[in-house]
Amino acid sequence: MQIDFSKNPDGLVPAIIQDARTKNVLMLGYMNRESLEKTQQTGKVTFYSRTKKRLWTKGEESGNFLQLVSISNDCDGDTLLIFVHPAGPTCHKGTDTCWGDENAPNFGFFSHLEEVIAARRAAGEEEKSYVASLFKKGINKIAQKVGEEAVETVIEAMDNKDELFLYESADLLFHYMVLLQAKGFRLEDIEKELMSREK
Repeated sequence: MQIDFSKNPDGLVPAIIQDARTKNVLMLGYMNRESLEKTQQTGKVTFYSRTKKRLWTKGEESGNFLQLVSISNDCDGDTLLIFVHPAGPTCHKGTDTCWGDENAPNFGFFSHLEEVIAARRAAGEEEKSYVASLFKKGINKIAQKVGEEAVETVIEAMDNKDELFLYESADLLFHYMVLLQAKGFRLEDIEKELMSREK
């Protein structure tokens, strides 16, 4: 890894800190050659503090260290991307990120879909959507629907019509997400269970 510390007169390069699991950006700091070397040696992210004028290991006062996972540089060799496992809130103000965002897993469109399902469930009797009707019918009906969609997905998997297989797969995943919420769980809970099995 070649880092060009000479591009800036102060010998510092920006270091973007990203959660290795959630992929959320946690903060931006600055490193010089010495802080980079200390980070690599200790496994705890260390910056050069422009206000304190010294090396500063994130968490040295709060205990909320950033455990190093990996470091890479950009195409110009003057910016670092550092993946970490945060041991608590990253921002000195007590928030997960320096932008005030929650450092929650983000599954892209699936996270959006989870929120839609939750909102339609919460609307209760006023909501006339298909999702609300499933929740009104109860857990047994939702579970039955997942079973039906699973069978239809298996049938299409044994055929050669990819379009129908994807259609039924989408139906299965959607109804499974409804079932998860009916049982009080989210995709994050499934992620944690799968992660616990990783060796």
